[in-house]
Amino acid sequence: MSEEPSLRMRLKNFKLPAFVANYEEMARQAEREALTHERYLHSLAQVEAYERHHRRIALLLRRSRLPREKTLAAFEQERLPKKIRALLPTLCEGSFLSRAECVLAFGNPGSGKTHLLCGIAHELIQHGHAVLFLSVTLLVQRLLVAKRDLRLSQEIKKLDKFEALLIDDIGYVQQDREEMEVLFTLLAERYERRSVMITTNLVFSKWDQIFKDPMTTAAAVDRLVHHSIILELNLPSYRAEKAKAKMDQGAGKDK
Repeated sequence: MSEEPSLRMRLKNFKLPAFVANYEEMARQAEREALTHERYLHSLAQVEAYERHHRRIALLLRRSRLPREKTLAAFEQERLPKKIRALLPTLCEGSFLSRAECVLAFGNPGSGKTHLLCGIAHELIQHGHAVLFLSVTLLVQRLLVAKRDLRLSQEIKKLDKFEALLIDDIGYVQQDREEMEVLFTLLAERYERRSVMITTNLVFSKWDQIFKDPMTTAAAVDRLVHHSIILELNLPSYRAEKAKAKMDQGAGKDK
């Protein structure tokens, strides 16, 4: 007759790693404190749930490709307009994702739009939401390769696993017509189903520079604006301000 599997082995088979790591020590603690069996199991289940949550967050963060340093804690939020600061808690909570709304950040280079949206995305991940960060250049190349290999629809379905796509720097580098066609296809497929977060230095009236064709431009803007939250960062360049402050500090030391 085969040997009965141990409790540890059964817990491993049930994929309960926190149970495996903690059940013996917590059993001794329960005995010392005269806890009921139910209370002991409840405490073990709490540990398992806590560790499972943190493993999921770590996995979402790895898959997101977000710059680790671009968090809201590292962002100078006092630079933001009051209206945007008031919106931040709601955006970070993530209710816009369930409504498939888009978040569009407009601003000049260096205004902090990428850092701001990345900071929001980090908070969304802490709430258990799946986000993917890609520059528009990398995203378009990924879609072009899929189109060449006749698997564009499969690639778009793969991207559907992410509740939000954070597409950085639309309009900063001018793309050709074929590249913009695959980008438009992606935006059209996600319309009213999944959220898109976009940073750009171009106002909508100049998006014909991105999509080349007036009708495609109008269709893309219409889909994005229909359900969207627009963040206008009419701010001076953060990098320029820091560089100037550093130069002024250096000049002061030389006096």
